[in-house]
Amino acid sequence: MNTNIILPGFEEVTVTKMESVDGRLCIHAEMPLKPHKCPACHTLTKKTHDYRIQKIKHLKIFERLTLLFYKKRRYGCPCGKRFAEKNPFVKRYQRLSMELNQAVKIRSIKGKTFKETAEVYGTSSSTVVRRFDLLAKETLNEASKELPKVIAMDEYKGDTKEGKYQLIIANGITKEPIDILPNRYKNTIKQYLRKYGAKVEVVIMDMSQSFKAAVKQALGKPVIVADRFHFVRYIYWALDGVRRRVQSSWHDYDRKKCKRMRHIFYKKSSHLTEENKWYLERYLGMSPELRKAYELKEQFCLWFNEAKQNGEKNIHQTKEALYALYEAIDQAGIPEFQKAAQTLKNWQIEILNSFSYNYSNGFLEGINNLTKVMKRNAFGFRSFLRFRAKILLTHKFKRLGSHIG
Repeated sequence: MNTNIILPGFEEVTVTKMESVDGRLCIHAEMPLKPHKCPACHTLTKKTHDYRIQKIKHLKIFERLTLLFYKKRRYGCPCGKRFAEKNPFVKRYQRLSMELNQAVKIRSIKGKTFKETAEVYGTSSSTVVRRFDLLAKETLNEASKELPKVIAMDEYKGDTKEGKYQLIIANGITKEPIDILPNRYKNTIKQYLRKYGAKVEVVIMDMSQSFKAAVKQALGKPVIVADRFHFVRYIYWALDGVRRRVQSSWHDYDRKKCKRMRHIFYKKSSHLTEENKWYLERYLGMSPELRKAYELKEQFCLWFNEAKQNGEKNIHQTKEALYALYEAIDQAGIPEFQKAAQTLKNWQIEILNSFSYNYSNGFLEGINNLTKVMKRNAFGFRSFLRFRAKILLTHKFKRLGSHIG
């Protein structure tokens, strides 16, 4: 062996031999003889009782799976106690070194699947799962669940044994996930908020009546902020409903062409190309009702942009402009827009709060998107608790590198 090479973690270890066996690097090591304190009588002793060879899996070295053959020494104390010596690379009753255990824990979070992590480190999937569960138990404790003043909540499709949908709760300011509930039922949300939500003042959510009822019953009168994306889409859905209803009576060519060009109705008029403007004018000219629906959509976009600029200072102007939009929709008499306007009226306070407090659920949609990717890579998770831990630990250690081992 080249004695100039010092392996990390083996500074105090005597390496007696290194060899390659069946493509694996085998390191034979032992600890130097030195006085140890007896755990029974606390007397220092150097008397060796016996030796045994312990086989330990270690981190890869030079991309080779590595095994340690540790010549473990047991000391004998005059009081009759027999005990093993201390060492810096393996814990008691373990067959994996401390560095390998640490690497498996980190890669179990960062890796796509537990099976992939097991293949990288030459161990079994069940071993990786046990290390992951142990890390989750040590890290995700009850004390960290106390909710902050601003929280955001949203559902995602988990498909675990607990149910089809789960609910994620995040910090509305730091944008870090806090906890995940096993389902989206009203009673589940209410009980959780009553237990941990004593400090909550602002709740950001989509336009779900069950969420709204649970929050009000659990927290009294918090400020509820409706996510902007969720109320804006009602107007676009109304416009799309009018388009589909109107074009159904057109000639096949115009009906199919209008369907393919439907994106021109959703774009801002200032972002349309000359060709898009030509198609837009053609189809709007074929139906006065469709033209009126498009004008209502443009009026809503104008109100929305002005509302963002007004902010909290001019919220009364935003409210008056919203009333003017309601009146224009009533005068138009288009069923799809009247239905959308009724939804906006039902959530008017929460909609105006979104401009007063300038909070959004957009970051939570990004977290849910990453959650779906994790679920797809793993071909689903049967255990809700393990899936919950995977999501929370992934975001907790997202800045931690995975290039270990």
